[in-house]
Amino acid sequence: MTIEIDRRKLIAGLGGGLLLSGCDSWSRSEAVARFLHSSEGLTKGAQRLISSDTALAREFSAAEMSPFFRSNGNSTADTPEYRALLANGFADYRLRVGGLVEHPLEISLNQLRAMPSRTQITRHDCVEGWSAIGQWTGPQLSHVLDLARLRDGARYIVFYCADSFDSKPYYESMDLADAYHPQTILAYGMNGEPLPEAHGAPIRVRNERQLGYKHAKYVMAVEAVASLTTVFDGKGGYWEDVGDYAWYAGI
Repeated sequence: MTIEIDRRKLIAGLGGGLLLSGCDSWSRSEAVARFLHSSEGLTKGAQRLISSDTALAREFSAAEMSPFFRSNGNSTADTPEYRALLANGFADYRLRVGGLVEHPLEISLNQLRAMPSRTQITRHDCVEGWSAIGQWTGPQLSHVLDLARLRDGARYIVFYCADSFDSKPYYESMDLADAYHPQTILAYGMNGEPLPEAHGAPIRVRNERQLGYKHAKYVMAVEAVASLTTVFDGKGGYWEDVGDYAWYAGI
């Protein structure tokens, strides 16, 4: 547990006293990148060693929720396709689930809302050093993956998003241990309301044991893959590909 606490405090300390504007500003600094990359293997090994795959991140009471929860990264996805979905309340939205699965799926937002859901109040820790406590509601990712039935070769789950940075699509990924963690959900609700646009509507990933940039927003598709090396630049995520952050961001 000491490793997790020290990592969180160090990240927060690096951010102290700086003007923060979103998880794509000062956190690109060489010092932060060097810290995240150097600690990736140690943090992942320690976290998996001292806790089971189902050990829960801390959950909070409604009274502890933050009065203001800033958005991280992009505040919208500025593409014609996304703007059209947003304009009609995501009535035409379909979450595509494919790759190494037996039954590819296209799931509407109403179908996602009709699935068994989990509501959790957790702390979001941004690499910039700020944190906020919020409530999230949505089906467990494991439920969706079970409906699609992963093939034996599947090792990672990739999330493709509607937003982009510098014309490069945003994406993220996780291994099956995190994908099947009980607190990993596809959140369509935040603080008792539909997920706001700035926080990734209609769907964002909540991966509660990792830093905020792993919580992909504006999720359009989910793909099961055997390796991350063939996905974009092969490092498992947008920020990882550009060299800023480590693939594993456990806290």
